[in-house]
Amino acid sequence: MTDTKTPAAAPASLPRRPSPARRVVEIARNMWRSLTAMRTALVLLFLLAVAAVPGALLPQRELNEQKTEAYIAAHGWLGRVMDKLQLFGVFKSVWFTSIYALLFISLVGCLTPRILDHARALRTPPVPTPRNLSRLPRHVTRTVDGTPVEVGTRAMANLPRWRKVLRTQDDGTVEISAEKGYLRELGNLVFHFALLGILVALALGKMYGYEGSRIVVEGDDGFCNTTSNYDDFRAGSLVNGTGLTPFCLKADTVSATYLPSGEPDQYVSELSYQGAEDLQTGTWRHYHLAVNKPLRMQGVRVYMLGHGYAPTFTVIFPGGQSRTQTVQFAPQDAIDYLSMGAMRFDPPSDLYPTDAQRRLHQIGIEGLLAPTKALQGTLLTSSFPALRDPAVAVDVYEGDTGLDTGRPQNLYSLSRDQIDAGRLVKQARVNLDVGQSTTLKDGTVVRFDGVKQFAALQVSHDPTQDWVLVCAISMLLGLLVSLTIKRRRVFARLIPSPDDNGRTLIEVAGLARTDQAGWNEDFDKLADRLVGKD
Repeated sequence: MTDTKTPAAAPASLPRRPSPARRVVEIARNMWRSLTAMRTALVLLFLLAVAAVPGALLPQRELNEQKTEAYIAAHGWLGRVMDKLQLFGVFKSVWFTSIYALLFISLVGCLTPRILDHARALRTPPVPTPRNLSRLPRHVTRTVDGTPVEVGTRAMANLPRWRKVLRTQDDGTVEISAEKGYLRELGNLVFHFALLGILVALALGKMYGYEGSRIVVEGDDGFCNTTSNYDDFRAGSLVNGTGLTPFCLKADTVSATYLPSGEPDQYVSELSYQGAEDLQTGTWRHYHLAVNKPLRMQGVRVYMLGHGYAPTFTVIFPGGQSRTQTVQFAPQDAIDYLSMGAMRFDPPSDLYPTDAQRRLHQIGIEGLLAPTKALQGTLLTSSFPALRDPAVAVDVYEGDTGLDTGRPQNLYSLSRDQIDAGRLVKQARVNLDVGQSTTLKDGTVVRFDGVKQFAALQVSHDPTQDWVLVCAISMLLGLLVSLTIKRRRVFARLIPSPDDNGRTLIEVAGLARTDQAGWNEDFDKLADRLVGKD
């Protein structure tokens, strides 16, 4: 008896699970592909633009720390939260730097394969002629005199700026493949690589550049390019403050002109400066500095950002000795330039027997300066920003100004702590015109001598500024090329006439690689030119 039992089927093998290492590799590969996609680069570029908005709308600590701290204090807990989120130091924040770095990596990973593909395309001849040309978007048929070889040679000559190839088949048919518009992709690559170059140049500029601001009063000794001589100095992360470009400058005159409405017309400063070579010879050069007309020397640019007034006061102490100071006042009114400021005078060392007694007789002056005096009762205001009739309204204090405490003080106001503690006592409140003075109880005379003008200067050093300009121009040129050049392919098949009468049937078809624009007008003309018809 035959055994009819069917043998048991072998158990199906379970799919092998990938090893943990392989899974990590696959996840990393997928993440890399997503990061280097062009859509990701566009999203990151958009995020970078959005991330820069708080840096334009909110005060930044590296530009104006006092204004930033005042903003935080005015907004309470919200200001503190914004500070924790680094919204007052946007361009050095972790999240902005992360977006910046990811955009850089994305562009590199996206563009490198594209440039390799473009290089291969330039070395590769045009593709063979398709079998069915009538399926292409544009298609015409012509009959012309001559053999296929003669017509093909003439057609090749009529495509002077095309990359083209002529192929002869075994049956005598001649096929032509031609293509142009390779500059379109090149322009696209130039645009994106120039964008990448700008990102690199800006990053290097932040690392190796520096900026410093300084107020220079006309007629003073000026300053030389060292970090200690700036009112505010911001250095790149790789700049240690030494080895700065050597130069010195001073403002001979500072002037400002205004329209009849009081709007500023022009700020001008006549500078004397010395470059590196001039410092060796002691030669001073002259430069007419104005807004948007910076002084350029050895990679450094000096800009004039603003203008203001610096009153001059002389304090004559009871012993007859005097001290004179000229200190800039900060404009409080951008329309009429009513300015506020303070001065501190230390008595002569031999006037009082001990330092403690001398400290108790320091003079502090705090008040307002009006370039064009206007009185509302006894209240001093300014009626015009130009220096027509200067006057001051000041409070004169005597006592300990706090210069020896070691604590920093505001340049434009006296120490509130010293005043509130009674260590600095108000002795007089007066309005003074130029040349007028007031005398305190102990015989000290405070005289208002006049007003000088100052220029607010900014010194900038960016070693990559030329590269940024080159990359920006390259971006524009690349964009222009990619928008104006059209990628086109043309195919022609030249078949001997069936009647063997020395004529050739030529079939011409066109394909727009990027769009259909222009073919309705150009294709028929191109086909006529291809077969030698005007």
